[in-house]
Amino acid sequence: MLARMPRLIRNTLLSVRDLVATAGPFLLITLALLTGAYFLLDPAPPRRVVLATGPEQSDYAEFGKRYAAELKRYGIEVVLKPTQGSSENRRLLRDPAQKVDLAFVRGGSSDAVRAADEEQSGVPLTSLGNLYLEPVWLFYRGETAKRLNRSATLTQLAELRGWRVNVGARGSGVIGLMGKLLHANGIERTSLNESRLEQTPAVMALLAGELDAMALAAAPESLMVQMLLQTPGVKMFEFAQAEAYARRLPFLSPVVLPRGVMDLARNLPERDLPLVATTTALVAREDTHPALLQLFVQAAHKIHGGTGWLARAGQFPSSQNTELPLAKEAERYYRNGPPLLQRYLPFWLANLVDRMWVVLLSIIAVLIPLARVVPPLYEFRVRSRVFRWYRQLREIEDALRTNKATPTELLDEVNKLDAKAQHIAVPLSYADELYSLRSHIQMVRARLSATAAPER
Repeated sequence: MLARMPRLIRNTLLSVRDLVATAGPFLLITLALLTGAYFLLDPAPPRRVVLATGPEQSDYAEFGKRYAAELKRYGIEVVLKPTQGSSENRRLLRDPAQKVDLAFVRGGSSDAVRAADEEQSGVPLTSLGNLYLEPVWLFYRGETAKRLNRSATLTQLAELRGWRVNVGARGSGVIGLMGKLLHANGIERTSLNESRLEQTPAVMALLAGELDAMALAAAPESLMVQMLLQTPGVKMFEFAQAEAYARRLPFLSPVVLPRGVMDLARNLPERDLPLVATTTALVAREDTHPALLQLFVQAAHKIHGGTGWLARAGQFPSSQNTELPLAKEAERYYRNGPPLLQRYLPFWLANLVDRMWVVLLSIIAVLIPLARVVPPLYEFRVRSRVFRWYRQLREIEDALRTNKATPTELLDEVNKLDAKAQHIAVPLSYADELYSLRSHIQMVRARLSATAAPER
């Protein structure tokens, strides 16, 4: 097929073939190194990740939906796992048998001794930063508070003694949180008539008069919190000693629910309300793929970076005062922002380059010295196509000198060699080698012809 092509095209194709054949081994080495580095570094994140959230209609559940929608843009499926809350989320993350990658965890939701035990056994955890403030809400019935004073107002937690109080469902983290608050006030939990209903049944029981008070920790934007704030006959406990609570319990912060933030037209609330709040963090297993951590931190910035009832714009997400060690990817994001390449390239390509650039530079550093032998090898391959005929030409000359064959017989050999030389194809840059061979063939033919003439 090559013989029927125009000579210029044939020479070009042969030149490319020679180059590929010469550089082929180095290309295979490069490909093998890149493949090995790819599987070693595993730059492509999993396409499926499990996020433990919280009870239905809770702020954790609602935020989980927003994370799922955000990561869907990158082709990542976020499977939301409903739970009872923060404590259960932490337990699921620690359990190697559970397939949970990330979860919302509230500060101060677990006992310090139990948390230390968890650190020594189980899957190591890392934080992606604090996401938002989560006030401690204590809603109570005004009718019950009438027995305390004329204003029917609960002013101290110590006044809860004997009340029917829901302290949160098992696994929600509110139980441990309320336990710390009660302990700080010198209140034995046995002095309360405790129940541990889930959030929605507890609200229904409070409204029906089956409970005197209920505690929950949730963002102010939570639909359940907003409903209770506007329900007649239900009051909210004001933490007048919020600063003192924050000094005694480091995981708490004093916050103020601003006047009118809920409804400016109706001026709800009618005055600034002091509260104590903990922070909710996004926590991941330490072995979670770095690219996923990076995506979740970026999503957290979009979801929690705006203003809220308690937070100013840009206050969250935050890397300050995290209970768990901050993940390296999160630390990098808080320090430098999103990776530069992601601003100009698709995520998968930017992540690939970002994860493998050190390896790529190392491979290039190794291959550059090796690549220097490619040009000499290419030159040798092309020139050998011409030079191998010189051996046959020299054998003809040796046969003439030693009289191993007659000049006429040797002349036939030279003619055959010349016919073969007519079909040798080399790149144009090496054409001088081919013409030199044909010139030497002519010289040998002339010598043989001169020698054979007397024989005739």
